[in-house]
Amino acid sequence: MAERIQKVLARAGYGSRRQIETWIKEGRVSRNGETASLGDQISEGDRLRLDNKPLSPKRLWQQPKQVILYNKPIGEVCTRRDPEGRRTIFQSLPKPEEGRWVSVGRLDLNTSGLIILTTDGELANRLMHPANEMDREYAVRVLGEVTPEIMQNLRDGVMLDDGEAKFNDIQEAGGEGANKWFHVVIQEGRNREVRRLWESQGVQVSRLMRVRYGPIIMPNNLRIGHWTKLEGGDLDYLYEQAGMKPVSVKKPATAAKKSQKTDKRRSTAPKSAASPYKGKTSSEDKPKRRPRIRGR
Repeated sequence: MAERIQKVLARAGYGSRRQIETWIKEGRVSRNGETASLGDQISEGDRLRLDNKPLSPKRLWQQPKQVILYNKPIGEVCTRRDPEGRRTIFQSLPKPEEGRWVSVGRLDLNTSGLIILTTDGELANRLMHPANEMDREYAVRVLGEVTPEIMQNLRDGVMLDDGEAKFNDIQEAGGEGANKWFHVVIQEGRNREVRRLWESQGVQVSRLMRVRYGPIIMPNNLRIGHWTKLEGGDLDYLYEQAGMKPVSVKKPATAAKKSQKTDKRRSTAPKSAASPYKGKTSSEDKPKRRPRIRGR
């Protein structure tokens, strides 16, 4: 079945569709020896080059669909290379079987928690696209008095430098003295949006952790700086929630998911990970997508 060039390359993790469309316009992509044009379609057997370098047919057409969950620590950046020499999340990840890891959204330097990474560029695009309204749930510790009026302002929406923003859900989560914990949900990924929303009300964020992205909740036993594979029914569930066909392959009962630290030392992470979502995996039992606190 023929598919557009940008769709195939994005799925293989070469870049986003928009980025690849720009490469095509700039004449950097060729198909069977001829410069490609927007709208061109390809099938297995076609030869593709990017910047005159051949692209692997195996990566384009046969790459396994891999998804991992990473518990990002404070102090790591989400870029592949950092000009300031800071450690990146990609230094802590395993090498994929094919392709490269694509991060589903980012977390800033001082934010920890869940990051989903995949070799399937199409899945990453679906999960990040604003039209799909994927929840991003955070646990937030704030310093300062939070009145019912402030909470209502944050639900109703406040004007930030880059437009109106709001929490789709907000709930108290305990704490003592001046430091209080809240769980909040947003459905977009603007830069430092959670922090800026609180700061608009004169409240300072002292700790911020992402605990859920869409249907995926951070496993309780996934240590900071460690990763775990998403497989089987969990992987199918994620694809279904993104509006895509499930792709998992059933494995023998002896196969176990492992949380690992990517260095040469023996991992001290748990040998198995709890299911990173709450609920059943069948399409009939899928929860309706609505903002709510689920990662507590």
